[in-house]
Amino acid sequence: MTDFSAVRSSYVQAAYAKTVKGEARTDAGAAATASKDFSSMVGQAAANAVESVREGDSMAIKGLTGQASLQQVVQATMEMEQTVQVSVALRDKLVEAYQDIIRMPV
Repeated sequence: MTDFSAVRSSYVQAAYAKTVKGEARTDAGAAATASKDFSSMVGQAAANAVESVREGDSMAIKGLTGQASLQQVVQATMEMEQTVQVSVALRDKLVEAYQDIIRMPV
């Protein structure tokens, strides 16, 4: 396992832990609610992405008016940029998966 995959794995595990909110589930229970959990997870991720972009815009405006420090503006902008990059990558993967399904012979 490379260092990058270990770091990426830890981020994925941390994100999943936040999504599940520490709920312990059995395999049968997880299989029964998998579609509900995935759709709610995607919905929550989209809502968090929108909120992150709004906070970044708000902090940029506060920085321009002198109400926020440069460090706060840079942090908010970096978080916003990372959110947009992840959203675009996710969208690309979803479109690619959709195109693969469409190309499948019936």
